[in-house]
Amino acid sequence: MTVEATANLASEQPYVTLFDATVRSVDGCDVTLNQTYFYAEGGGQPADRGTLSGISVVDVQKHNGETVHTLAEAPDIEVGATVSGEIDEQFRTYSMRAHTASHVVYGVGRKLFDSHGYGGFDIGEDNIRLDFYADTDADGVNALTFQRMANEAVWDGRSVEWYEMDTEEARDDDDIVFNLGDADPADSVRIVEIDDWDISACGGTHVRNTNEIGSIEVIDVSNPGADLVRVEYAVGPSAIQHQIDRRRSVSRAADMLDTSVEDLAQRSRELLEEKKSLQADVDELHKRLLDARISSLAADTTTRDGQEWLVGTVDSVGPNTVANRVGALNEDAGDVVVLTGRDGSTFVVVGTDGETDANAVIDDVTGEFGGGGGGQPTLAQGGGLDADPETVVEYLR
Repeated sequence: MTVEATANLASEQPYVTLFDATVRSVDGCDVTLNQTYFYAEGGGQPADRGTLSGISVVDVQKHNGETVHTLAEAPDIEVGATVSGEIDEQFRTYSMRAHTASHVVYGVGRKLFDSHGYGGFDIGEDNIRLDFYADTDADGVNALTFQRMANEAVWDGRSVEWYEMDTEEARDDDDIVFNLGDADPADSVRIVEIDDWDISACGGTHVRNTNEIGSIEVIDVSNPGADLVRVEYAVGPSAIQHQIDRRRSVSRAADMLDTSVEDLAQRSRELLEEKKSLQADVDELHKRLLDARISSLAADTTTRDGQEWLVGTVDSVGPNTVANRVGALNEDAGDVVVLTGRDGSTFVVVGTDGETDANAVIDDVTGEFGGGGGGQPTLAQGGGLDADPETVVEYLR
């Protein structure tokens, strides 16, 4: 067969995994053939794996219309020789399932989104992603609904066909989604159509019927960027493994909470409410302890520049809680109240009657011990101090 460029038959005959071909060129580890069934990386689908003349094929790319097979080592073959190619059938089948599943998933998006457009696609080792341009937020998309509808299309056993179509005619058809990215324009375009579900311009490898895809597991729905909705999913054995892993995790959680899988959600809600209630009790106790601490400190105030200063350390509370309490104190607590404690690092909270600027006290402390902060003239706080609370109190006293 004499042709000007490699005839790549992968997309037209995706079930072929064994073939013979004539060598057209050899350049180190790069080999071109008169025909090939190896899929060249493109359109979000990875290159096929396998062997050529018994040597592992590590990459397949298209360069200026030529399909170039990169081998693991330079082959001992000559131009004109006949060589045998063997495609990794397991990986090819995975790619066929994954790529066809993208059309199934896109078909779900057609039905769920008021507006939709193709935003990108990629087949990973275990997961696949499909991006939509859509005027919706991922939080409004139910992943389980997506999964149910996609699997219904699989169970229906819808036929999958591919054929050539005039490019202009295809672009004039609003139902046809173009997934070809920046591919060079041509007189005709390859169309992949799932019966009464999806129709797209696509050059990948596909199965002949949706029931060959196997299970589809929607892993996540997210917003990766403006106007984009990303659906991540797995197919076939990978989908089943995701389901097993999730079931295992749920079962372990149920065992830990001493309940059944069916009652896990209810038990989790009960524990969450219990946690909230306990946290509220703890917060109230901390506030009482804080009030008790402030009362004890009021018995040992310090006079500075004719003003009464209440200075001391506090425990088990954060700066915001302290600031809220200091802001609610009346003038009987002191003209200036300075409380310091630890919340990761040492913090300080200052409340004043207005005669002394709270920010000035913060500047004084942070100037001595580092950190930073600020606030209002009557209430300010600082953090990141390079000293323990007791040292700060000694300095202020």
